[in-house]
Formats: sequence, C-alpha cells, structure tokens
Amino acid sequence: MLELATALGFKIFPLYITISLGYILVRFFQAKREAMASLLIYILGPIVVFMAAYKVELNFAVIFLPFVLFILGSILSLGTLKIGGMFFKDNSKNILAFSAGTGNTGYFGIPLAIMLLDESLVNIYIFTVLASLLYENTVGFFVVAKGHYSIKQSLIKVSKLPALYALLLGLTCNVLKMPMSEDLTNYLDTFKNAYAILGMMMIGMGLSGLKNIGFDKAFITFAFVLKFIVFPFLVLIIIWLDSHYFGLFPTGLHQVMFLFAIPPMAGNTVAVASLLNVHPQKASLAVVLSTALSLFTIPLMVALFMP
Repeated sequence: MLELATALGFKIFPLYITISLGYILVRFFQAKREAMASLLIYILGPIVVFMAAYKVELNFAVIFLPFVLFILGSILSLGTLKIGGMFFKDNSKNILAFSAGTGNTGYFGIPLAIMLLDESLVNIYIFTVLASLLYENTVGFFVVAKGHYSIKQSLIKVSKLPALYALLLGLTCNVLKMPMSEDLTNYLDTFKNAYAILGMMMIGMGLSGLKNIGFDKAFITFAFVLKFIVFPFLVLIIIWLDSHYFGLFPTGLHQVMFLFAIPPMAGNTVAVASLLNVHPQKASLAVVLSTALSLFTIPLMVALFMP
C-alpha cells in the first residue's frame, strides 16, 4: 500500500504544477477562465469524445456499462439537488449536484487506470469515461444552469453542446467501420493530452479569486461525503448485486466500475461553474482539496475494496 501511495504521488504531482500554471495565467497575465472553459467544453471535449467512441471495441457489456454509470450519476445528482436545497439557499446546491454525479475520471482516472489495469481494460475505461462526459454535458450541465437560467434556457444550452453529437458521430463511424488515416488518428489522439492539461489549468485559473471567499465548511463537507463515501458505496453495491445475482459484467468491468468511482471531484466542475458563473472559486477550492485528499483515499480504497 505504501508503494502504491508513493507511485500515485509521483503520478499526481505534475497535475499540481499544471494547476499552478493556470493560477499564474490569471494572476499575472489576466487570462480569461471563461474562454478556457469554452475551449474545453465546445472544442477539445467533443474531439476526445469522438475518438473514444470511434476506437473502442464494442460489445453489450462495454456499451451498457457507461449507461449504468450515467444513470447512477444522474440519480445521485438530482437527489443532491433536492436535498441540498434544505441546506443551501443559494445556487451552491447546483454545483454540489453537478459534482455528486461525476468525478475526475479523465484527467486523474485515466493515469490511474493505466497504472492498475491491463491494456484491454484501460481502453474500456477510457470509453466508460464517456459516462462522465455525457453526464456533464447533459444532466450535470442542466442542474447547474437550472440555478442560473430558466428550464427552457437550460434545455436550449444543453442542446447546443457538441459533445452529444460527437458521441453519436463516433459511435456511428465505429459501427460502420469507417476508415480513418493513421496520420489523422494520431493527430486527433493528441487532443486527449491537451484536454487533460487545459482541464487542470482551468482549476488553477478558478483559484485566482479564492482570496475573496471564505472556507465554506458545509459545502466542502457535503461535497466530500458525496464524492468519497456515497458514490463509491453505491458502485460497490452495484458490483455486489451483479456478482451475486445478475452476472452482466465480468470481473474486469467490475474493476473499471470501481476505478470510475474513486477519483476526486471533476475538474470540469470548475469549467461548467466558470462558463455559467456559478461559484467558480468555491468549486475550484473543493476540487483542489479533493485532489490532494485522493492521494490517501485512493490507495486505501484500492487495497480494501478493489474487485
């Protein structure tokens, strides 16, 4: 367990450097985080979604897995929005609801999967990350926008998110086995790295205004309980039920599900909060603290509960 914690520490450390670069961009060069958020959500994200959908080897279990996790995240998000209204009178509850249904499955989860899973399962994990992207660009975006826009305006904004259409296009090209040149494939694959780097910088850009807000203990506690206890617990229940009664997924996919549940809060929490101007500094602080805490929680959960 100590070796795993050390390895994860070396793996995570560059992420903190990237976060600090985002802070420097805003603090000293007046970069606009809203522009970065738009770049992530409207350009880089759709390309990453398209390539993952295009390259994955499809079968029933692989296709069904992201939908199971998408439904779980959506239920948890909508439940949090309802319950959060009892504790938070402003639209902090909307950011909590968004973060409850997703995690940093891309920027953080993919390196973790590479470290712990076989190569074939890593590819499936990357495809399963589509559950996060689909959630973040539909239900997640909606619950944040709902606190800032009318229902009609929120639905219109959701319909304009290109990641949905990129997913459909990628799956269509995959099923039809449409060829793509090696040069083009290699070029589009580089966007995954750009997406990860700029996503972490986005967190740092949101930190520039932290001096203007206090430490919201209730918000942080609520977010951490959802991320580190509730979501993993629900996934473990699903794994147990499937192992004993349903048999829909093999053990390898149970491992994918488990690793999907344990990364820290999603960096895109900051991107969406910035795009809609809903407490981006508060979201950034929660994401950074959860990323730091994950250095300790992930080795513990892997050692105790990994299928």
